[in-house]
Parts: sequence; C-alpha cells; structure tokens
Amino acid sequence: MPRAFAEIAFTPSVQAIQEKQGSAASYAKFLQPDVTGGDRLSPREAEFIADRDGFYQATVSETGWPYVQFRGGPRGFLKVLSETQIAYADFRGNRQYVSAGNLSGENRVSLILMDYPNRRRLKIWGHANIIDAEDPSAMARQLHDEHYNAVTERAVVITIDAFDWNCPQHIPQRFTLEELEQLQILS
Repeated sequence: MPRAFAEIAFTPSVQAIQEKQGSAASYAKFLQPDVTGGDRLSPREAEFIADRDGFYQATVSETGWPYVQFRGGPRGFLKVLSETQIAYADFRGNRQYVSAGNLSGENRVSLILMDYPNRRRLKIWGHANIIDAEDPSAMARQLHDEHYNAVTERAVVITIDAFDWNCPQHIPQRFTLEELEQLQILS
C-alpha cells in the first residue's frame, strides 16, 4: 500500500476505528516518513487502465452528498496522458449533468476501475479539470474515438493524487459475453 493512499484515506476517524478493531499497527507503517509512492502510475497501472471499457466515478455535490455514476465507452477510452494524469471523453448521456456540475464546483474525484474476470480493482483519487468540447485546445476531440457512436460534450482531465490496488477477497468473478466467448475459444 502506497503512502499517497494512506494520507488521503487514513483520517483521524479512520485511524480511531482501526485502533478499536485492532488493525491500526499494521496500517500505521504506511504513514511513516520513509514510505512513498502511489501518486505516479507505472506501466502496470497504465496497461490496466487502457484495457477498461468503464469505471465508477464518485464526485461530491455542493450539499456534501457523494454521487457515484458508471462511465462507459469503448475499451481504452480512459487514457493515460502521463504518470500523473488520465483523461476521458465525456459522452452525452441522460443530460442531468450531475457529475459535470459537481466537478465544476468541487473538483475532487474518485474512480474505481474493475476487472471482474481477474478479480482486480484499482482505486484512483484526483482533481478533475473539465474542458468543454468547443475549447480551442481540442482535448475533447483528441480523446473521442471516431468509431464510437456518441457525442463528446467535454473532456475530463484528472490529475492523480493517489491510487491503490484493492484486495480481491470480495470481488465476484463476472464475465462479459465477449470474455465468455474468449474463454470458450481457449478451452
């Protein structure tokens, strides 16, 4: 477990419960001064991100309520721009704009990327910057997959503050039809 994750997640309230439940000693080591990491993507994370066709995104409203939504698209639509930045084309959906509105007021965001067949999960915390599709920087157009039939309304560029791989203990193993067909071909 990297330090960047521990600094964000292990608040005083969390540490109090860890102490009460007997796990504080095993997690305190991640807050030691010599522990580093978890704020720059390695090739392992980049490969995992590039293989996803969706993720869960959490934002926070002006009233303090969390909002979690699934973001989907073609495999690889969430792109690694650098070891500290990821981005995606935000496609038109139900037009409620809750996530976009939340991010325009409070830009903290958390993502959960799932790999159900292999029971893996990557959690990412960061700060999002919304770039309108009409912005002269053309970021939204650069992120859009021309073979994917969707309207790109904006780009969301996330600067990563921390990430952590989560344990697979309670992740159910699930397969898409495409993944099942691949398994049948291999067997």
